[in-house]
Amino acid sequence: MKPGFLARHQDFWLFIGLLLWLGIFHTLENASAMWSDYFVVLLVLAPVQVPTLVFAWNKERLSQLHSSRGYLTYWFICFGICLPTSTILCILVQPTQYHDLIVVSSLCSYTLEFLLAANAYYQKRGRQSKWIRKIDLDNALLISVTLISVTLAAMAVSSLNNPIYHTKEQLLIGFEFSIEKIIRHFGTFLSIALQFQFMYLCGYLFFYINSRFLVSKVLRQNGLVLYVLSVLATVALLYPIVAQLIASLPMNQLFGHIFPPNPFKLENAFAALAIMLISLPIVLALQWARQNSQIMALEKEKTQTELDLLKQQLNPHFFFNTLNNLYAMSLQQSKQTSESILQLSELMRYVIYKGQEPTVSIRDEVKYLDDYIQLQRIRLRKALDFQFKQVITDDRQTIAPLLLIVFVENAFKHGIESADNETVLHLDLRCDSRQLYFRCENSVESAIETKDGIGLSNLKRRLTLLYPGKHALKTTAQDHTFTAELQLDLA
Repeated sequence: MKPGFLARHQDFWLFIGLLLWLGIFHTLENASAMWSDYFVVLLVLAPVQVPTLVFAWNKERLSQLHSSRGYLTYWFICFGICLPTSTILCILVQPTQYHDLIVVSSLCSYTLEFLLAANAYYQKRGRQSKWIRKIDLDNALLISVTLISVTLAAMAVSSLNNPIYHTKEQLLIGFEFSIEKIIRHFGTFLSIALQFQFMYLCGYLFFYINSRFLVSKVLRQNGLVLYVLSVLATVALLYPIVAQLIASLPMNQLFGHIFPPNPFKLENAFAALAIMLISLPIVLALQWARQNSQIMALEKEKTQTELDLLKQQLNPHFFFNTLNNLYAMSLQQSKQTSESILQLSELMRYVIYKGQEPTVSIRDEVKYLDDYIQLQRIRLRKALDFQFKQVITDDRQTIAPLLLIVFVENAFKHGIESADNETVLHLDLRCDSRQLYFRCENSVESAIETKDGIGLSNLKRRLTLLYPGKHALKTTAQDHTFTAELQLDLA
């Protein structure tokens, strides 16, 4: 099934969203701003974003039609040439009051494109990295807590002895960063970082209990009412103790007693409840995603097992037909028997080795067809009108193995071998990077011979498993001619 309109141009809509948010934030700076001001900002920023919007709209098509080098060329033209050019031109044309906004818009475009590229890399290769798979939500939270603690400690130490932030009563954390102060007061920096870390870990404790016990055990097994009561009981048990520990930290006095000395104040309980309530949808979403991944893994395993069984049915069917051919040739004491056995060994090699691979090149599949047809034609008594038209733009394009041979096997078994008169086998193969089309037309003696055999039945099931929603198989029988057409979407 092809992706929908929104999915095909997802990056384009994200850049549109970026443009709208820039307009909203700039409009918010003006207390008396109206819709007209909002639209004026959008008109100012739109020319800047034209290169990114055009590229994002055509991104999927460019990645399909061009190699990696060709795609990177178009990417560089957009973000390395066109976007800086449009930014400079807009600065020259637009009023001075919009210059900073134009520069910010351009920088945000680079940031968004970097995030999209990083996400695409993660979706394609990052999931396979062991160290990335080990970073679950708990580890990510712990890493984030550590980084936030270190950052706040660095800003706090950098604000020391600055009269703007540091007074006798309290120390305010300003947006300051001084390596010299951090080194000079490294002990203080380390102490504040550890205290921040402890404070955030107290909040993490509520999240951990909620995700590992209350949601997974109480909510799932006993329902919503007992879950809410359990949350209230947990908060009542822990929040006075946690509040007392945090209020006893030395940094509480340094920052002007930001935590109340009375640990039983309800604001402490509300903070604990907020952590649990905010984390609830996140925990539920992650558990759903984990269950969905397990279901998909089971379905994938089931599909692979079924494909293996279908291959095991296909291979004996092929060898049965071929050995019958060699047996007939040996009875006739044909001189070509030894050569045919050698050809059969090559076919067996392909089935045993290449046939077990997920995909093979179209070049290998075509060679397999040619060898099979040559082996079959040796024992034919009647003349065969054989044609094989091939239009292949890239013979390295890959498809699932042993798909096309089914049509040819079916043609020989149910039409050509049993014919009393001259027979016909016309093959037409067209393949590019986006689509494969294969047509097999062969003569048959009667309508009975047009019924699907084991090969075609297995093929239909394999196509359903391998190319769901991306294939079309059509068979027709008319005037002693059986036609099978297969179309695969390879994009």
